[in-house]
Amino acid sequence: MPEAPYYYKKMALKTKEKTKIIKEVATNEKDTGSTEVQIALLSKEIDKLALHLKKHAQDLHSKRGLINMVVKRKKLLAYLKKTSEKRYLALIKTIGLKK
Repeated sequence: MPEAPYYYKKMALKTKEKTKIIKEVATNEKDTGSTEVQIALLSKEIDKLALHLKKHAQDLHSKRGLINMVVKRKKLLAYLKKTSEKRYLALIKTIGLKK
């Protein structure tokens, strides 16, 4: 299999990183798609993309992707807060978001 271009290696989360994040936030061993896990993964991707954009400010395609991720995370956070404020506050504390 050919090696992926350099920009894919830096921007996408690796499987080990995803597994680590899922273990930290998941409610049980098989929990991979809960709202908390989705928000945690999006937050990590947003952080990585923000670092990329600090170096490459003119990368408009990545900037658009970052904005879409932030909007998606905001919607998921609003949903979680509406359904269970206790879980919302615990997640905010775990991830380290300002709220």
